[in-house]
Amino acid sequence: MSKHTKTLAVAGAVAAALAAQMTVPAHAQAKEKCYGVSLAGQNDCAAGPGTTCAGTSTVDYQGNAWTLVDAGTCTEIELPDGRVGSLEELDRDLPA
Repeated sequence: MSKHTKTLAVAGAVAAALAAQMTVPAHAQAKEKCYGVSLAGQNDCAAGPGTTCAGTSTVDYQGNAWTLVDAGTCTEIELPDGRVGSLEELDRDLPA
């Protein structure tokens, strides 16, 4: 493949990536980590000691496991027993 062809291919790929990025609404891109809202095995990451990452929480609403949610909605997520999500790691609902 010639240098000119490679340059055109790279430029086309960059243009396509930029175009795809611009088609996503700005509000859909804004996310934040919300601790204590995921069900067991459905967290996005950070599930405490002895776990690796995504899908490794072992307790529903585990306080040290987070899930990405739309920005501004975390503390509005209502959970059983009057609990809500948190923008910071919690000490509640940790595995025994």
